[in-house]
Amino acid sequence: MSNPSILILPGDGIGPEVMSEVKKIITWFGDKRDLTFDVSEDLVGGAAHDAHGVPLHDDTMAKAQEVDAVLLGAVGGPAYDDLDFSVKPERGLLRLRKEMDLFSNLRPAQCFDALADFSSLKKDIVAGLDIMIVRELTSGVYFGEPRGISEQNGERVGINTQRYTESEIRRVAISAFELAKRRNNRVCSMEKANVMESGILWRDVVTEVHKDYPEVELSHMYADNGAMQLVRAPKQFDVILTDNLFGDILSDCAAMLTGSLGMLPSASLGAPMENGRPKAMYEPVHGSAPDITGQGKANPIACILSFAMALRYSFDQGVEADRLEAAVEKVLADGVRTGDLLAGEGVTPVSTTEMGAAIIAALDASV
Repeated sequence: MSNPSILILPGDGIGPEVMSEVKKIITWFGDKRDLTFDVSEDLVGGAAHDAHGVPLHDDTMAKAQEVDAVLLGAVGGPAYDDLDFSVKPERGLLRLRKEMDLFSNLRPAQCFDALADFSSLKKDIVAGLDIMIVRELTSGVYFGEPRGISEQNGERVGINTQRYTESEIRRVAISAFELAKRRNNRVCSMEKANVMESGILWRDVVTEVHKDYPEVELSHMYADNGAMQLVRAPKQFDVILTDNLFGDILSDCAAMLTGSLGMLPSASLGAPMENGRPKAMYEPVHGSAPDITGQGKANPIACILSFAMALRYSFDQGVEADRLEAAVEKVLADGVRTGDLLAGEGVTPVSTTEMGAAIIAALDASV
C-alpha cells in the first residue's frame, strides 16, 4: 500500500517559515510513529507569479487534484498590489478552492486555557470556548456572475452577484450536520433572510436537510445578530453554518476571540475521492504578514494545527491529531510564546523555529 500523499504549497510572506516547522513535524511522525507521507512541494501565489507569470501553474493545479491533501501557507504581499486582478496571488488560492470543489470550509475557534487572558474579551466569556464555523466556500458573492466594474450613466458601477443553488446549500448543510453529530449536536445557520432572497433559499434548504438529522438541534440567526452574539456570548454556539461572504467575516470575528489569528487552522473539504477520502486543503487563517517576514517572529501554531486537522479529516488519524494538539496545548501551558502571544511584559518571545522545536519536544515526551 502506498503512503498517503501531501502537496505542500508554502506560498508567500511567512508561509515558507511556518511551513518549515510543519515539515519537521511530518518528519517526526514518520520517524517516531511510523506514519509516513509522500510529500511534494510547489509554488502558489506571488511565488508562482514570480516564476511563471501566474498565481497557480496548471501543472501545480493538476498535482493538487491528485494528492490526498494540500497544505498551504499564505499568499500575497505588497509587491503584488499593482498586479492585474486576474493574476493577483489570491487568485491562485481561489482557483484551488474552486477547481478542487472544496465547498466546506471548517474554521475552529478554540481558546486554550493558557491563553484565555490574552483575548480582548473577559476571561469568563472565552475560557473553554470551542466552536466550529462551517463556511460555504465555492459559490456565493465571491464567484457569482455578473461581476465587474463598468461605466453606466457617466459613472463607474461595481457589481458582484450573490448566487446559490439548492444543491450548493444542501451539501454544505449536510457537512455541518454531520460535524455536529461528532460534537454537541447543535447547528446555528446564519444568513440574511430578512433582506436577501438568497438568504430565504438558504434557510429553506437548511431546514429541509435538518429533517434527516432529528438528533441535531437547529436554530437560525441573521448574520449581523450572529456577529454581535459572537462577542456577547460565544459559548452559546457549537457549529455555525453560513455562506461564503458571511463566513469570511464571522470566522475572522470568532478568530480574535481566541486572542491571535496566529493560532487558528482551517480545513477546506470537498467530495470523496476514489479512496474514500475527501479532497482537502488545509491552511492557517492568518495571512502572509509581510511586516514580519524573514524575522523569525511568525507563530507556526496555526499551520501546525492545520496539519493536525489533516491527520483527523484526511488520514483517519484522530489519535495522532489529538497527540499533536495536546503537544501544542502543553507548550502553551508551559508559557512558551511567540511575540503575538505576549500579553504582558517580562517574557522573552521565542522564534518561529524555537516554537516548532518546543512542540516537537512535547511530542517526544508523549511517546
